[in-house]
Amino acid sequence: MYAWIAQNRGAASVALCCIVLSVRREGYYAWQKRKCRPNRDRALVSALITIRKKHPKYGVKSLRDALPPTIEKPSYGKCYKLCREYNLLHRRKTPRGITRRNPEDQLSEDLLKRDFQAGQANSKWLSDITEIKCADGKLYLAAVLDCFDGAIVGMSMASHKRAELCISALTSAIGRYGKSNALVFHSDRGSQYTSREFRQHLKKHKLLQSMGRTGSCYDNARMESFFATLKKELIYELPLSRLTRDQVRQKIFTWIELYYNTERRYTANEENLPPLKKRAMYQTQAA
Repeated sequence: MYAWIAQNRGAASVALCCIVLSVRREGYYAWQKRKCRPNRDRALVSALITIRKKHPKYGVKSLRDALPPTIEKPSYGKCYKLCREYNLLHRRKTPRGITRRNPEDQLSEDLLKRDFQAGQANSKWLSDITEIKCADGKLYLAAVLDCFDGAIVGMSMASHKRAELCISALTSAIGRYGKSNALVFHSDRGSQYTSREFRQHLKKHKLLQSMGRTGSCYDNARMESFFATLKKELIYELPLSRLTRDQVRQKIFTWIELYYNTERRYTANEENLPPLKKRAMYQTQAA
């Protein structure tokens, strides 16, 4: 429409064409200015593409926040429009849980009450299990997350989801990062966490056990959020039907240790610091 008006030069002709086509003259002249600046967003688009290559699963808001200081930040709407135009958006999938509770096991009280904030490291740990279907069978991942900085402090992967899997993840977390005197270990009411073997392991290390309610994912929401991120950013992008459990195990370990813990921005932290960078800064200040 604006191109047709542009064929009729002259203020009178433009005014008449705008009246006939029911468009605003201001809109026509704004279009003319945009037409004369086709490359004004070149630096912005280039920066967005660079960030997308490094962080393939960032949302539009994260892409915008990760822009370097030399680039003027656009509005969310403009950033979304450019991401859509240059195919920088990504599709999302919804993960499913696998928790199974044994009604005969004794349950523990919910000590966190959905308060997933922590003022110091190793004071509140969350844990859960997820499964990944591989070419040679299912792989189960048990992870331990520290509420202080969102870091995955312990994990274990195996072809089964027995209590030993969770014990191994907890042992890994304690061995690498230690524990505080009043450390609360929170999970769902899965049979692995209510088993006698796991409770004895908690008692051995003098940890307080906390459990959310049955059928309420919000009682362990921060841990569920991590697994959702893991699956959206890594698992759903892998050709699982052609990868063995050992291959998937290696990719998960690499993604968590070399990207999630150390490079990926974590919006719950100050200045969106990656988990272990916040932990290192906290330890430096404490020293």
